[in-house]
Amino acid sequence: MEAPFVRVGIMTEKSVVFVFNEEYVQEGSVGFLTGEQKAWLADGRIRFNGKLYDTLLFEPASPTASFNLKAVTIGVDFHWQRKEDQRFRGALHLIAGEKGIIIINRIDIEEYLISVISSEMSATASAEFLKAHAVISRSWLLAQIAKRHRLINKDQSVYQTTYRTHEELIRWYDREDHDVFDVCADDHCQRYQGITRATSSVVQEVIQTTRGQILVVGEDICDTRFSKCCGGITEKFEHVWEPVPHSYLTALYDSEDRDYPDLTVEEKADQWIRTSPPAFCNTQDKNILSQVLNHYDQETTDFYRWRVVYPQAQLAELIRRKSGIDVGAIMDLLPLRRGASGRIEKLKIVGSRSTYIIGKELEIRRILSETHLYSSAFVIDKESVENDIPARFVLTGAGWGHGVGLCQIGAAVMGTQGYDYTCILTHYYPGAVIERRY
Repeated sequence: MEAPFVRVGIMTEKSVVFVFNEEYVQEGSVGFLTGEQKAWLADGRIRFNGKLYDTLLFEPASPTASFNLKAVTIGVDFHWQRKEDQRFRGALHLIAGEKGIIIINRIDIEEYLISVISSEMSATASAEFLKAHAVISRSWLLAQIAKRHRLINKDQSVYQTTYRTHEELIRWYDREDHDVFDVCADDHCQRYQGITRATSSVVQEVIQTTRGQILVVGEDICDTRFSKCCGGITEKFEHVWEPVPHSYLTALYDSEDRDYPDLTVEEKADQWIRTSPPAFCNTQDKNILSQVLNHYDQETTDFYRWRVVYPQAQLAELIRRKSGIDVGAIMDLLPLRRGASGRIEKLKIVGSRSTYIIGKELEIRRILSETHLYSSAFVIDKESVENDIPARFVLTGAGWGHGVGLCQIGAAVMGTQGYDYTCILTHYYPGAVIERRY
């Protein structure tokens, strides 16, 4: 059975410059295109070579042909956001959208995975960790494609990701907002940066070794989520996204020890987050971290336990700007509900004018930071309180990311310690089994 193709949304821009490094064919046209090209949005359509189009498809003349995209934004809305030129194999598809030209790369899923594994972490990571990640990246992608197809054939009004009142906003961010492609190329889905970083023969060997392997529970492909660092305990799916439990996306101690405290209890969460319990992901080993983290990720050093200080004026302005709600001076931040990893699912912002409740974890991270807090697993200290108004808020936190499923740093440590990829997968996705689909 042939590997399926995937449509990856790279970016949406008013104009795009791309370079065909070898011969490409424009659908509906005669002849080959090579070299630098430019397209831009004009009156809601794409202007290219003097003509207007609603959509443009460029197919490679050979399997090894590639194209470059100029100034691709990576790390969208994260603290390390930047632009870089990237190179891709496969087809280039441009679609006229409301906000700009939607730029899509259509590529064989196994070719896609070579890039994902090299983009998500360093290609020098241990082979067993890379194998584990290849299986979950493939599983996650096929699960998302299947879910998208189900939603297309379903009443969309039934599926909601936002619940809003005058006093509360509960929102989670998932992949269903991608309606013209399967997945995006950034951290919102999986990092995919073309063949720019796919330079390791080890990665190619890992993809070939695990070709077609996915995780399943019964007949269902596992929705194999992952994050950088769980902070010691992984989170349950339903505390981060839609309230539908997944048996294999549950809470577990990132250790050989399976006993852990109930972090839904505020006092226990407070004690856990303020200390640094042993865990696979509790490491400062630079050799291991350099295997997991690309150069821009290594700008983050305090991922297992971290601390952020907000002066009153800065926090009040940040919340007003990011939420659109002016609650006045910030008097308190009160966790109303925590998940199993200590991540806050619901947070009450108490202001001098009003109160406002926000959730779930990514919305909390978004509103309480210029980009994103490392996680929503944090405790709050108030300093220099006068007339019930603190001068400063100190957030002490745990982990980097949503914490659901595989913990990348923990899995990298396991790989270095000699665990094979099946043990790594069994640890993070209990009850799931490996199956080869093609």
